[in-house]
This record gives sequence, structure tokens and C-alpha cells, in this order.
Amino acid sequence: MTVTKEVDVLAAPKVENLAEVLLDKTPPRPPGPLAASLTFGWRAVLKIKHVPEQLFDVTAFPIMMILMFTYLFGGALAGSPGEYLQYLLPGVTVTSVVMITMYTGVAVNTDVEKGVFDRFRTLAVWRPAPLVGYILGDLLRYVLASITIMIVGLILGFRPDGGFVGVVLGVAVLVMFSFAFSWVWTMFGLLMRSEKSVMGVSMFVLMPLTFLSNVYVNPATMPGWLQAFVEVNPITQLVNAVRALMSGGFDGSAMLWTLGYSAGFVIVFGSLTIRLYNRK
Repeated sequence: MTVTKEVDVLAAPKVENLAEVLLDKTPPRPPGPLAASLTFGWRAVLKIKHVPEQLFDVTAFPIMMILMFTYLFGGALAGSPGEYLQYLLPGVTVTSVVMITMYTGVAVNTDVEKGVFDRFRTLAVWRPAPLVGYILGDLLRYVLASITIMIVGLILGFRPDGGFVGVVLGVAVLVMFSFAFSWVWTMFGLLMRSEKSVMGVSMFVLMPLTFLSNVYVNPATMPGWLQAFVEVNPITQLVNAVRALMSGGFDGSAMLWTLGYSAGFVIVFGSLTIRLYNRK
């Protein structure tokens, strides 16, 4: 009896303390918008880590673009591949990075079709965090593509007058624009029924934007009606801004146009994306 009483006396406070802890413990605070977005961004990075073949388009495609256009058209357009490379490389950097922004929409559509987004919507996190996380994760792709192009360009003879600082500033502007432009494809990723549809629509948009620009040739050599489109093309303004920074200058007009287009993409397509996501 004595032992039983001692056990009961010793056990009672423990049970009472446990109940007090369970009843009085405040629930953990949900993560803020930034923390949640970074978490989903890290998820996108881990997907690249586990499937490194995804980086093929980030590395092989830019190298192919540089080599093909430099040695195929360099002599005809600029007299020599070396001279053409000085004009071409900033534009090819823009083209390569902007082209891979479509994979954001493809990834979003894939998760929607697999039902992953249904799980995301049940989490107590900031509503747009999964979408922002996709784009933050893809920033790594944009930086890797830019570094790959610069390394290959330097090997081939590209010498930017702006030096290291000019190249870094040019890449920063490009990554900023690509972040904003990716919202276009997140919208299509939610809107289209399959990832093939997303890729088809994105290529239909990207091909005219990148080729009907000043990436490969000077717009002054184009017909007047085509020059009118090229001048207002957001890719043209982005190339002007990046090209100026890498050459050691600064094109204020092109930079303003680039910032304006970037803000417009985020405001318009970001809003449409969030609305579709909430109603999906």
C-alpha cells in the first residue's frame, strides 16, 4: 500500500504538469511570406539537385547558340567572328536566359496535374508562396546560364569594356527582368491543360520576341515597318540595357523601358496568376 501511494503521489504531478503543458502551450506561428517563399524556392532547387539533367538546357543550349551564330554568321554580318562576338554575346545571353523562363510555367503545370498544388493550398502559409518559390528557384538557372555563356564567350575572345563590374550589373538586370517575365508563364502554367501546351504557347511568344529584336543584327538594316516593332520590343530594350552595361556605359532610356516592362509583367501577370491560383 505504501508503495502504491508513493507511486500515485509521484505520478500525479507529472500528469498534471503534462496537461498544463498541453493546454497552455501556444501554437507555433505560421511562417511569413518571405520564409515560406524561400522554402518553396529551396524545394525547386532540390528538384534540380535530384534531377541534374534539367540543367542541360541551361548549359548546352547557350553554348550551341554562341558557337552556331558566331561562326555561322559572324563573317557575313561583321567581317569576322571575333568582331561579331563583341556585338552578339550580350544579346545571346539575354536570349538564352529569357528562353528558359518558360520552364517555370512547365513546372507549375506539372504540379497542378499531379495534385501537388491541392496540398499546398491546405498549408497555413502565404497563399502565393508556392508560385513565388518556383520563380526564386529558377533564379539559379538564370545565373548558371549567364555564367556559362560568359565563360564560353571569354574563351572565344569576348572582351567586355565594362569589365567584371559591367558584366555583373548586366547579368543582374537580366535576372531581374527574367524574374518578372516568369510571371507570364506561371499564368499559362495554371491556365493550360498540359505541359506541352505551356511549351507550345511559350515558344509561339518567345520566338518572335527574341528573333525580331536587336540580338543578332542592327535594327537599322531592317525595313521601316519592322523597325517600329523592334524598337518597342521588350527584348530589344533589355538587350540595349545589358549591352551598354557590359561595354562600360549606361543607356538610361533602355533601362527605364526595362524597369517599366518588368513592373508591368509583375503587376499584370502576377495578379492574374494569383487570381487563377485562388480559383483553380
